[in-house]
Amino acid sequence: MTFTKTAISDVIICEPIVHGDERGYFVETFRQDKLEDFLGYKINFLQDNESKSSYGVLRGLHYQLEPFAQTKLIRVIQGCILDVAVDIRKNSPTFGLHVSVQLSGEDKKQMFVPKGFAHGFIVLSDEATVAYKVDNYYAPQCDRGIAYNDLSLKIDWLVPQNQHKVSTKDTQHPSFNQAELF
Repeated sequence: MTFTKTAISDVIICEPIVHGDERGYFVETFRQDKLEDFLGYKINFLQDNESKSSYGVLRGLHYQLEPFAQTKLIRVIQGCILDVAVDIRKNSPTFGLHVSVQLSGEDKKQMFVPKGFAHGFIVLSDEATVAYKVDNYYAPQCDRGIAYNDLSLKIDWLVPQNQHKVSTKDTQHPSFNQAELF
């Protein structure tokens, strides 16, 4: 598995080695020891989540406040998404900036998003199955979000806005400037 820092160095792209032949493929999707060696600190994932969505479904931008903030490791089992992480750490030199990366079931790349980031994705294929690990349990009292279409964030979701399929909850998140941040 190889690890690459993105433009926001705390957000990491993880690329597993895929072993394939005429029978199919085998891939080791997670190695805690190798990830921790690269990061220089311990990770303890506690929960796995999975969602299936159709083209244009946009989920985000979500995060949890302390003491239930979450680090996430996102991968796509089937289909293709644009995965987005927004730095919401007020004392960070990259505060308010974001990283967006296409992840797919074909390339098996994953995105590691640490605590202090809002996360969201949009489905670019007909449908996509997304799986992700988190290092803290879901806590509704700490659940927060930022408006996915906040113009100050300058996120190009790659899907025309009139084709976005967004939950009622996600349409009601505050703007970046009004959100409760880290």
